[in-house]
Amino acid sequence: MLLPYMIGGVAEAGLDEAGRGCLCGPVACAAVILPPDFRNGDVNDSKKLSARQREGLAECIKEAALAWAVELVSAEEIDRINILNASIIGMHRAVARLAVRPQHLIVDGNRFKEYVDEDFSRIPHHTVVKGDGKYLSIAAASILAKTARDAYMTELAAEYPGYGWERNMGYPTREHLKALGKLGVTPHHRLSYAPVRAILEERGGCVR
Repeated sequence: MLLPYMIGGVAEAGLDEAGRGCLCGPVACAAVILPPDFRNGDVNDSKKLSARQREGLAECIKEAALAWAVELVSAEEIDRINILNASIIGMHRAVARLAVRPQHLIVDGNRFKEYVDEDFSRIPHHTVVKGDGKYLSIAAASILAKTARDAYMTELAAEYPGYGWERNMGYPTREHLKALGKLGVTPHHRLSYAPVRAILEERGGCVR
């Protein structure tokens, strides 16, 4: 059973992202504030759930949450500022969009930059390694980030058939890498990632 919160009695937002290791598409970042009495034994790290489970739980989380938000940070921005900074900025943007201002943030992983409001007030935070398997709100954020990104990549797959994005979601699977070599680099690929950069160099920098 995941823990309901790290600090009781405050509005605590869980933060997570999906898609850091993908070769294309955005990184999706989510923030979720759950009510203190929220309990759901099925909520877990999104990677441990099936697509059908994630979809059902995403709806449950959205209905029950005090506030939630998802932000997509584009491949272009990832290339410009790197994936770590893009993930942190995306999580900051998600926090800024929450209908309820959190008083504390718990963030999956071990890297984060302090969040500062427009009025320069700071929100304290804690990073938690493998937090999506420890705290409900982080797990909920992981589910919302993953389902939002999967939906986006499935739509994008219809525009760019052949890469299998509807199955691999942009991760560097054998199918995706083979298609990348055959079909070339799309405007949605992350040009700073080594496998993409290698194909670009082979093709003289040409993007579809």
